[in-house]
Formats: sequence, structure tokens, C-alpha cells
Amino acid sequence: MRDDPEEGMLSWDETVFRDEHVFEIDYVPETFEHRESQLESLKYALRPAVRGSRPLNTMVRGPPGTGKTTAVQKLFGELGAQSGVRTVRVNCQVDSTRYAVFSRIFEHIFEYEPPSSGISFKKLFSQITDRLVEEDEVLAVALDDVNYLFYENEASDTLYSLLRAHEAHSGARIGVVVVSSDLALDVIEELDGRVQSVFRPEEVYFPVYDVNEIVDILRERVRRGFHEDVVGAPELDRVAELTAESGDLRVGIDLLRRAGLHAEMRASRTVEIEDVEAAYEKSKYVHLSRRLRGLSDRERDLVRVVAEHDGDQAGAVYEAFHEETDLGYTRYSEIVNKLDQLGVLDASYADVEGRGRSRSLSLAYDADAVLERL
Repeated sequence: MRDDPEEGMLSWDETVFRDEHVFEIDYVPETFEHRESQLESLKYALRPAVRGSRPLNTMVRGPPGTGKTTAVQKLFGELGAQSGVRTVRVNCQVDSTRYAVFSRIFEHIFEYEPPSSGISFKKLFSQITDRLVEEDEVLAVALDDVNYLFYENEASDTLYSLLRAHEAHSGARIGVVVVSSDLALDVIEELDGRVQSVFRPEEVYFPVYDVNEIVDILRERVRRGFHEDVVGAPELDRVAELTAESGDLRVGIDLLRRAGLHAEMRASRTVEIEDVEAAYEKSKYVHLSRRLRGLSDRERDLVRVVAEHDGDQAGAVYEAFHEETDLGYTRYSEIVNKLDQLGVLDASYADVEGRGRSRSLSLAYDADAVLERL
């Protein structure tokens, strides 16, 4: 402890936080450091919208936690404030079908949700384009975590509808920003030929932050989120070190918040190294929590079954899964592939004596950590 024990204790109505929202996942910082060239590239692509033209289609790629979503939110906030421009960011982890994507666009444009049933995609689509033409508005759509559309085989249809909107409805002007955190996914290569022929995006890459950049960014969060002198230099350096190991800035932001809460639990006015180390046991699973949050009930069921049969052959896992859910092998195989692409499961092929090559399934994370977060 840096202070005298009695002086260093929090009373019931005190907190170490100046503004805890600074550490939330949806917080958009006023100062966005170390992404100047990426912001300029995105501005270049979006600028035509201000002049009433279609924005350039753009592909934003980079590992998780490298500022892609924040950059899009920041620029969409500025662009959406211009007259004649409408911006919609769709979280494809939540809205992972073409219909769901267009329902979200509809909701942003009309400011109410479309009927949950009884309206065809064609009608939904035409109502959106009609309104855009009526209001003489340009629409910029960001498909954030577009990789989820690929996992559900919905990407080509969704992009085709957006990119061909001006042909279906003369006067409709729509530009698309696709954001992907899956570096193993070749977005262009995986699209249908009919989409590849019209989707020639500008490319903007977001690399992993280095340790010095992480310290700069987290120091600013500390300044805005904590009271003065709550987090010292050694504690900040340790948070930055753990963040760099994970390669994901979100780990560090979550770690600061949890370390602050841990300090409060001890009734301490300052965050110590012990708070950082204790908090890291939960913060290191930020990516896991995020991936599990977007799963359907059946996908969660399979994760539970794999946890119970870790390392077993795919056939044995299927039998247990089928017994629990009554789903067929085709759907089971689709879910396995999605969870493998998400990095929740490891589905590896191996030679099995007398049976040729067979796939074994295991969790990519500690089983207890997975089950605790389901």
C-alpha cells in the first residue's frame, strides 16, 4: 500500500472510479491514438457520401482488439451528423443473416423495428430503398464482424443485395464497409463470383498495438476513468505487458476496470499489482466471453457436450449431442465448423487405426473457464 493504512481505506460511499463507463466495450474515446493513417484511409473512402455520392466500398481487417470498431463508430458518428447521409453499423455476431441485417438497417432508418413475421425480404428491401430515395439520402452500412455472416453462409447474399441496390431501385446510393477480425478468412475469395465482380473494396489494415502504444492508450483511459493517483506507473506497465501478451487491447481495458473493482473490494484507494494479477484471471478470457455471447442455444449445447467429451472422436461427440438435441449430423457438422472457425473448438484430423482419418474435438480453452461463461 502506498498510503498510511487508515488514510488508504475507502468509505462505503466512495469509489476509485471517476467514470467507469470509460472501460465499457462500447465507449468511443475522444482521443483515438495510433490509428491516424487508418482513419485517413477510411475518411477517403467515406467522403463521397458528404457530396451526395456513394461511398467507396471498404474492407477493414485486423486481429481482435486493434481499434477497427472504434474507428468505424467514430467516423460514422461524424458522417451521420452531415445532412443527407445515413449511417448504420450492424453487429453481425448478433445479426448473422441477410434478413436480420436488413431488419437492423430498417430499424435505424424508420426508428422502429419491422414486424417480426409476415414481411418478405423483398418488401423489407424495397421499403428501405424507397425511403432513401424519397429523403435523398446516401446510406453507409458497416457490417462489423462480417466473418459471422460467412460462418452462416449468408455473406454473399447480404453483400449482393447491398451492392446491387442501385440496380433494383434507381437512385439508391449505398456504400459498404466490411469489418473482419478473422485473419484466416479470405473475404474476397469466399464470396460468390457474382459478388466478387462488383465488390472491389479499398483495404484498410489495423495491426496489433505495440507495448508503447498500449501504454499511451491505457494511460488516457486511466486519466479519464480513475481518480488521480489510483493507478501508478508500475501497475499501468504490468497491465500493458499482459495486454501485449494477449494481443488484444480489450483485455487491457477490461483488466483496468476489474483491477479497480478488486481494489475497491479491499477498500483500497489505490490499485496494486496484486489487484492486476487477480483481475487478469478473468480478463484474459475477454475474447472467449465475447465469442460465447453470440452463440445460439444449440451451439452452446454442443460446447457443453464437447466439454464433457473433450478429445473424443467427432462421431462419439455427435451421438451425445444428438441424444441431447435430436439434431441431425448435417446441422451438427455445420455447428462444429462454425465453432472451429470461431476458435472455441479445435477440430483436428488424425489417423485412427482401422478407420482411416477421423476428426477429434476438443475445447480451445480451459473447460472450467468455458462452462463458467456459458
